[in-house]
Amino acid sequence: MKQPVNTSNAPAPIGPFSQAITCGGMIYVSGQLPIDPATGEMPDDISTQAHLVMRNIAAIVEAAGSRMDSLIKTTILLTDLGHFAQVNEVYAQYVGKVPPARACYQVCALPKGAQVEIEAVCAL
Repeated sequence: MKQPVNTSNAPAPIGPFSQAITCGGMIYVSGQLPIDPATGEMPDDISTQAHLVMRNIAAIVEAAGSRMDSLIKTTILLTDLGHFAQVNEVYAQYVGKVPPARACYQVCALPKGAQVEIEAVCAL
C-alpha cells in the first residue's frame, strides 16, 4: 500500500504530486528543485542549488525513516551539462561510499527557472 511522505523540512510540491511515496519497502522521491523550504527562495549559483536539492532529498528520505546511504537510483536533470562537474562534486558529498545507480540528462528548462532537479529511489 502506498503512503505519502511529507515534511516541512523540504519544499512543498508545486503541483499535484507528493514529496515522496513509500511502497513495498521503497521510497520514491519526486524531483526536487533547489527551493529553500524556509524562505521559498532559489539561489542563483549552481553549486548552491545542488546542495539545496540534496538537502531537500535528505530531509524527505529521513522523514520517511531512511538515510541517504540507502539511495538506490537517482536521476539528475540539468539545464546545462556544462555544470556536470560542479553538480557531481556536490552530489558526491551526499551519496556515501557506495553511490546509487544514476542517470543525468540535459533538458531545455526546469520549473521555476531551476538549473538542477534530482529525483531519487531509496530503500526504507
